[in-house]
Amino acid sequence: MAIGLALTGCSPLKTFDALVPKDGGAARVASAIPYGKGPRRMLDVYAPATRGADRPVILFFYGGSWNSGTRSGYAFVGRALAARGFVVVIPDYRLVPEVRYPDFVEDGAAAVRWTEAHVRDFGGDPGRIVLMGHSAGAYIAAMLAVDRRWLGEDARRVRGFVGLAGPYDFAPFDVDVARAAFGDWPRPEETQPVTWAGAGDPPSLLLVGAEDKTVQPRNSEALAAKLRAGGVAADLRSYPKLGHVGLLLAIARPFRGRAPVLDDVARFVTQVTQPTSRK
Repeated sequence: MAIGLALTGCSPLKTFDALVPKDGGAARVASAIPYGKGPRRMLDVYAPATRGADRPVILFFYGGSWNSGTRSGYAFVGRALAARGFVVVIPDYRLVPEVRYPDFVEDGAAAVRWTEAHVRDFGGDPGRIVLMGHSAGAYIAAMLAVDRRWLGEDARRVRGFVGLAGPYDFAPFDVDVARAAFGDWPRPEETQPVTWAGAGDPPSLLLVGAEDKTVQPRNSEALAAKLRAGGVAADLRSYPKLGHVGLLLAIARPFRGRAPVLDDVARFVTQVTQPTSRK
């Protein structure tokens, strides 16, 4: 059942990122590190300015309709989260039309495996990873969190999932961007996070803007219901007067007064990455 997907409003936000004031107390500590072959399989790492070890890790996937975006437009996200004490990894991934589903999900899985193998070099704890994403990136993070085909045994290190305005239940594919990314797959239901969500998945924080007309909040409502039916903790939060991009921009310093998105994410990540949060 299609439930309001129209992703054409996403943008890479490069100009915004170049102009917006960034958080102090954090820095990009690694840039353009390859996690696979090709220019779209590289990542950046952000960390608190104060050196430390065994910090919780956030792996953030940006949006862009699966056909646009670059990690260089999201330094404001990396530094905002790193300033809260987390090590943050932001990967690029291959895009339509170069690839179709499931290639961008496979790239996400490869980025997770790189993080597990190397994040300790930057002060992160590979056993305390939270997957996070916005829009099409939230879709990638959700698939990695709930569908065991991608991470296998590595999924045990994923402590939580944070989805911002994600599309999780949008088959059949009735808009061009969805058809371009998923239309060749013979079994559409296999591409949907709601198909796979259930018992044993990590706790989830699902954030939506009440005024989002690009990816309607019903997507997050459907995923929350499926997770809860499986006994998984799923916190669904809606922020009034925010749209699709505004939900993400609320993480940036000048716009935090619009909604406590950053505070809510930081609180959730801290909670689920406690030593006894998931066994």
